[in-house]
Amino acid sequence: MDIMNIVLILLALFVVFLIAKGVRIIQQSEAMVVERLGKYSKTLTAGINIIIPIIDKPREIIFRYTRDLPDGNKYVQFVKKERLDLRETVYDFPKQNVITKDNVMTEINALLYFQMMDPVKAMYEIENLPMAIEKLTQTTLRNVIGELDLDECLTSRDTINGKLRAILDEASNKWGVKVNRVELQDINPPRDIREAMEKQMRAERDKRAQIIDAEGSKRAAVLQAEGIQQAQITTAEGQKQAQILEAEGDAQARIRRAQGEAEAINLMTKAIQGSKADPANYLIAMKYLETLSEMTSGKDNKVVYMPYEATGVLSSLGGIKEMLDANRLIK
Repeated sequence: MDIMNIVLILLALFVVFLIAKGVRIIQQSEAMVVERLGKYSKTLTAGINIIIPIIDKPREIIFRYTRDLPDGNKYVQFVKKERLDLRETVYDFPKQNVITKDNVMTEINALLYFQMMDPVKAMYEIENLPMAIEKLTQTTLRNVIGELDLDECLTSRDTINGKLRAILDEASNKWGVKVNRVELQDINPPRDIREAMEKQMRAERDKRAQIIDAEGSKRAAVLQAEGIQQAQITTAEGQKQAQILEAEGDAQARIRRAQGEAEAINLMTKAIQGSKADPANYLIAMKYLETLSEMTSGKDNKVVYMPYEATGVLSSLGGIKEMLDANRLIK
């Protein structure tokens, strides 16, 4: 009876062992490569899978993990696992020294985003996949940076990322890996180069500031000159228009005066028709008297002489008297 209990217990333990080793539950986005007697048999996908214990055995693969230390440093750890992670993975590579085309030593570290697309190729085409990806990234980065000057490295990160991604994707395709993205995290030139670049940038900023200041002064001077010119043109146009209006007003006034004198002469001629008075003598006398009045109209003016043609004026005055007498007779 004791022997039967022992046998049953052993059978139960064997069944538990078979279930534990034969039933494998694979999570989503994971896979497991199974070998039968050392030869590839199948790839287990998400869900419940049954394998034959002892005969079927999962093949382990090396994974790379980056751990953060309390002092802020990082260290890399390589771990063997039976399950392959099919999700996108990021590798943060340590800084490395690269030489640019213009012989400048620069520190660069990169981030690599990749995804395992074919677990079988990742398992059998490369012995240490994380190490291979890291070394391939470092050598490719040296080659790409060596073709560029330092200034191009600092300003062409997108171009460098594109070249790295294309080269790494093509090289890692044999390993069943898809490189989705490569990013340059830091580019650190030597200290003396950084100081020279800072001086150059300050000089460029000062130069641009002086150019902008000079262009502003030039523009202000041009606008001021244009304003003065426009003001002068406007003033000249105003003076021209004022002179034109003044001349037109003077002409109109002369025309009106001439018309008034013509009407006065016509009236005078009609008034003295039938008399012996001469209208010409009347006009000459009136003009003579107006001129004489203007000559003596100033302050403290004294006339101490008699015009040479006084007799003509007197005769004209006589004619005026006759004209007025004739006018009274007519009335």
